[in-house]
Amino acid sequence: MLFRQGDGLGMNADEKIRIDKWLWAARFFKTRSQAAEAVAGGKVRVAGDRVKPARAIGVGEEVRVRKGPCEFVVTVLGLSSRRLSAPEAQQLYSDTEASARQREAMREERRLRREAGIIPPPTRPGKRDRRLIKKFIRKD
Repeated sequence: MLFRQGDGLGMNADEKIRIDKWLWAARFFKTRSQAAEAVAGGKVRVAGDRVKPARAIGVGEEVRVRKGPCEFVVTVLGLSSRRLSAPEAQQLYSDTEASARQREAMREERRLRREAGIIPPPTRPGKRDRRLIKKFIRKD
């Protein structure tokens, strides 16, 4: 059930939901247990404070979520107790402009580093690659 402020669904604007459940429903994490682990591990902050997975959040609160090198700074616009489709889940929060710019800059930097060959390939060399490496090293 989607709860949003001003929807007229008979829900109060002061309705609350667990942070781990909201992160899962908003599709920040694939499973609720991953969301709970991230919260318990300090990767999620509400209003600048480290929280526990059972912490209740409401509409209008600021949530910081760190996933790998990226940090999302979002404002809660709606609450849901079930996992929604991606377009509906994006309506549960609004991303700050600075957060979006920072992630875009990091994405561009990673792309440039990958093209420049600074970042190693994502997989190990295969049989053919190993032969070429040996041939290059031996200068055959």
